[in-house]
Amino acid sequence: MSAKHELLDEIESVVSRKKRLDFNYFLYMLLILLFVGMFAFPKIYITQQIYYKSRDIAKLKIEYETLKEENKLIAASVESIKFKNQILDTMFD
Repeated sequence: MSAKHELLDEIESVVSRKKRLDFNYFLYMLLILLFVGMFAFPKIYITQQIYYKSRDIAKLKIEYETLKEENKLIAASVESIKFKNQILDTMFD
């Protein structure tokens, strides 16, 4: 019977040694999370801004290339009209 009491006493001592979660522990963990968040948030924000700006730049570049091609077509059309106009002017003079 004494072995039983010794075993129970040892179990109680082990259980009582466990650290309980108290307010200080919670506050400490909260501060650590805030500290990590302070370093993680700017990186995430900057990465997102770079992504959105690069999308805008890609869209503008596509529009620019399209306008350049349109300009070439219009310039060729103007050149053709000028040529026809010069030929017609010389034919009727």
